[in-house]
Amino acid sequence: MPDLIDFDSATTEPTRSAPSQDRILAGEPRWRSWIHFAEGDMTGGEWESTPGRWTIAYDKWEFLRILSGRGVLRRDDGHAIALEPGTTAIIRPGFTGVWEVSETMRKHFLVRHREG
Repeated sequence: MPDLIDFDSATTEPTRSAPSQDRILAGEPRWRSWIHFAEGDMTGGEWESTPGRWTIAYDKWEFLRILSGRGVLRRDDGHAIALEPGTTAIIRPGFTGVWEVSETMRKHFLVRHREG
């Protein structure tokens, strides 16, 4: 495993997925993920989603930076942040809410899976 990973020059092939049907609130979101790093309890790469809205429940840590597109990340209590190019955030384990993409979105991410 290299000790320096340049996401911008990575050449991994994307995997395709989508939220499960029971989580989708609006639209038909489709995802592509490029995994540039996976070791132990950490995974990093790039993610893309077409428009839609779905529920989320995190059991991991995620650091993210929005590269393009627009949307909103809303907690169950109503607190929300705009997701737009340049938005940088951390999501903690235990977060529940709604992820909404209004314009096809891309982000860089680093996920640390929750211990124990």
